[in-house]
Amino acid sequence: MNTDDTKGKALARETPASRDGSRRSGWVFYDGECRFCVRGATRWGGLFARRGFHWLPLQTSGTAVRLGMNEAALREEMKLLHADGRIVGGVDAWAVLFRSVWWLWPLGALLGLPGGRWLGGIGYRWVARNRYCISDACRMPRHNPLLSWLPLMVLVAAAFVLHNRLPAWLFMWAMAFALYAGCKWLTYREAVEQRACATPWRTAGYLLAWVGMDAKHFLDADASVRLPCANEWLFATLKTLFGAVLVWFVARCIPQDNEILTGWIAMVGVILLLHFGLFQLLSLAWRTAGVDAPPLMQNPLRAASLAEFWGTRWNTAFHELVHRFTFRPMARRFGAVEATLFAFFLSGLVHELVISLPASGGYGLPTGYFVIQGLGIAAEHSPLGRRLGLGHSWCGWLFTMLVTIAPAFWLFHPSFIRGVILPMLHAIGAT
Repeated sequence: MNTDDTKGKALARETPASRDGSRRSGWVFYDGECRFCVRGATRWGGLFARRGFHWLPLQTSGTAVRLGMNEAALREEMKLLHADGRIVGGVDAWAVLFRSVWWLWPLGALLGLPGGRWLGGIGYRWVARNRYCISDACRMPRHNPLLSWLPLMVLVAAAFVLHNRLPAWLFMWAMAFALYAGCKWLTYREAVEQRACATPWRTAGYLLAWVGMDAKHFLDADASVRLPCANEWLFATLKTLFGAVLVWFVARCIPQDNEILTGWIAMVGVILLLHFGLFQLLSLAWRTAGVDAPPLMQNPLRAASLAEFWGTRWNTAFHELVHRFTFRPMARRFGAVEATLFAFFLSGLVHELVISLPASGGYGLPTGYFVIQGLGIAAEHSPLGRRLGLGHSWCGWLFTMLVTIAPAFWLFHPSFIRGVILPMLHAIGAT
């Protein structure tokens, strides 16, 4: 006889007091085809079984008839059948179970309150809808490209609306956040399109608590992770502190008539504080938790070529975006050199939005800076560049530092320093 048939008949025969004398408080029906649900029943079922709640799959023969509902309604949420015949489901079922255990009773009482029940219901319904994805058993359908790109377009447009309503430095951060958040969503949509769904906490962590753009590896629970060592924590902390010192102490010591120097020292401090400091500490925390979240900055001063500098060492989050959504499709169509130049040109336009637009001046200079970088990489790969060793050894390192640092005044031009950075320093109490 089929096991489910046996369980179904046993269920129909059982009364509040079973033949073996054990008390039956009720039966909990869970989705036996959901691995996430099965793991939960295996881990927690025993705790509640000792209180008289016995667990059975929803797929048990006769369950739909016993509960008086069709198969579709049966699978919407877990069900709890009380010994007296009352049926509750979803978050209400969990409230009953929690109240049966003394140390979980406060949580059960909270779920019984109107506000707690409403919030708990929202969370439960989300988990119920996505339980097969949580189990890594589903694959997302191909997404409508509009749904992937729409947030980016809407957020950037919304930031534009604030152009004349915010101080220049606040508008800079608003535009930067709009670009960041839109691209974050874009990379997440691409990742879930190509792989099984991630667990809710990894999804929330990627979208809300990580600055990188490599969603595929961050969301992959099976990805290998290099655990950080003590020295990494130490150096990240020191860089954070040194960046703060540059911003709040060194910058204010510069004579007031030397605005450009003050602004540059503060900008270096902000980069150390954020990209090399706080973001590095965040990477260390995620890696300690077993999540593949490599730091954005990978010792850029060690780069022996421009390609290495921009490709694997400086702000790898931005490189992920440009490589995946610009370089790769362009290279397939037009070739690597053309794709490289276009990617750097597009990078320049993006920086115009964050640098020149808030400053209301210096238009074209950030784009020129990035065009120089693209031309420099093309020069590295030319026959003459290879003969001169521009892509390796000390010659490559010297060439990289020269091309990235010498025209940096085009990227962070005087209009940006005077119109955005100095007002920001005054607003945060750094000058």
